[in-house]
Amino acid sequence: MIKKLKRIAKQLLAVPAIRKTYEGATRGVLEVGGSSRVGATLYGLLGFVTFNREQWAVLSGRRAYYRNLGRQRRTHVELRRNVHRLEKGILMRPRRETFAKDYVLETVEFYVRAVRREADAPALDPSELAWAHDVLTEYFTVVTAADPVVDRARAMFASVDAVPTSGTTKPYPHSSIPASGVTYEQMLALAHQRRSVRWFLDKPVDRDLVDKAIAVGRQAPTACNRLPYEFLVFDDPDQVRQVASIPFGAAGYAHQIPTIVVVKGRLDSYFSPRDRHVPYVDASLAAMSFMFALETLGLSSSVINWPDFEPLERTMQKKLKLAPYERVIMLIAVGHADPTSLIAFSQKKDLDVLRAYNTLEP
Repeated sequence: MIKKLKRIAKQLLAVPAIRKTYEGATRGVLEVGGSSRVGATLYGLLGFVTFNREQWAVLSGRRAYYRNLGRQRRTHVELRRNVHRLEKGILMRPRRETFAKDYVLETVEFYVRAVRREADAPALDPSELAWAHDVLTEYFTVVTAADPVVDRARAMFASVDAVPTSGTTKPYPHSSIPASGVTYEQMLALAHQRRSVRWFLDKPVDRDLVDKAIAVGRQAPTACNRLPYEFLVFDDPDQVRQVASIPFGAAGYAHQIPTIVVVKGRLDSYFSPRDRHVPYVDASLAAMSFMFALETLGLSSSVINWPDFEPLERTMQKKLKLAPYERVIMLIAVGHADPTSLIAFSQKKDLDVLRAYNTLEP
């Protein structure tokens, strides 16, 4: 139905008079809506459907965030955020004698709650608790000045049994990182090697290779180490067909995609609307690392365009059973490239177009 309506719209816009009228009306609306925040507000009232799904996702995510505080989960984003804030305080130069007084007690409360729930009904990723334990231990080691808030947090932390840990998941010297040995020339070659491939061999993709690539992707930077995304991998032929048939961007080649990955962002990782764009940024950083890793493993990929188009959003939400606060960031086709297929040249912009230095006015 959606594709039929799109075809009809294209046919109508092919008529010069209709196209001219449509473009004129569109420019008129944009002149008003794009002129000021007042104009944008008026546009929002009249065209609320355009942004309503994102608004719903943000509000639903905030509601879920607070509801989740009382639930047992595989991962606790509020704990992850605060522990990473402690890490940043520990590595600061110069380090303050006492810091994190406004959130260390909350952090310990999150930790104690997770430990006690884990003891009752194991479900949490053990590495998350171990990391929280080691960072909190380090915090109370380096913050020695007497302070009622810190002392209370320290006593609460000591009141629970220690979780199994190696004691090493805490800030460490940069000099201890082993050099990868990857040169700039090799990295540039990998960037040139990674091309958007749309034609694949009729050959299944090893799940172990996908997992290895995701392991690289998760090392990408992410705000407060929350990793507000998930990789939904489909390699069953029927399920691949169902998912790949939804986006417009896979038209013409969806039928021969061996594996398709839906990168999903989670807005329930945030308590404030100020962070509503973070899942898109973090997931995209992880996706790029994921695709580079695929290349090193002999696999190719192609990002499938996913515009914020209400009919498609609704179809995908129903198909994947997504919560309102779960947003599709992108889809990625994965497979073994057909060596006889063509790829686009895709000329990139010159550096002088992409880059500018020191643009502030004197």
